[in-house]
Amino acid sequence: MYLNNYVTAIIAAAGMGTRMKKSLNKQFLMIDNTPVLEHTLKKFDNSKYVDYIIVVIKETDITYLGDVLSSLKLNKKFKIVYGGATRPDSIFNALKNLPDKTDIVLTHDGARPFIETELIDKSIEEVVKTEALVVGVPVKDTIKVSKSDLNVDFTPVRSELFQIQTPQVFLKNIIVSAYNRLMEEGFTGTDDASFVEKNGGKVKILMGSYKNIKITTPEDLLIAEVLINSTEI
Repeated sequence: MYLNNYVTAIIAAAGMGTRMKKSLNKQFLMIDNTPVLEHTLKKFDNSKYVDYIIVVIKETDITYLGDVLSSLKLNKKFKIVYGGATRPDSIFNALKNLPDKTDIVLTHDGARPFIETELIDKSIEEVVKTEALVVGVPVKDTIKVSKSDLNVDFTPVRSELFQIQTPQVFLKNIIVSAYNRLMEEGFTGTDDASFVEKNGGKVKILMGSYKNIKITTPEDLLIAEVLINSTEI
């Protein structure tokens, strides 16, 4: 709890992980002999402000999640929610299961195990001032926009571009009202902040970390092993 605000974290772990080219969901692949999702959940369980955790998974992954929870033994109260066909469907299912007393909602990718607990707590402190925020880092590469046939249409100014990560943090009424309206209209945003933006809300960027990678491809697993075993990165 932060300033009498009850905080619920939604961990999205219902993705298919097709780019990983593995039969097992990427959330349950191993980094340093521990499932990715276990690393992630541990960071939120250690938060001094998070009160409640909702874990969103595919129904077919319930046994794998049971193994994670048996090993981790969360100290915080939690609930398991089954995901939908898309990420917005999964988050919407979780929002419908928020504890009534929730004031602040975090959404986080289960496949981002390197989020720092200190950054989770910082994002909660800041959202009280901003109402909606995302964690992100400036892009390092020049970005080209190609609308068709791999022809470059234009090059946006790199200094204005951010790579957006999670957590994404909102006052409850901001994110719930956005999802309630836009899911009914069939909007398909690629992140939760896009729902708030489409609904007329303003979103602040909180500086994140380049280590906060999302485990998506086999190469990411190799990078993850380096990160977790390094004290210098």
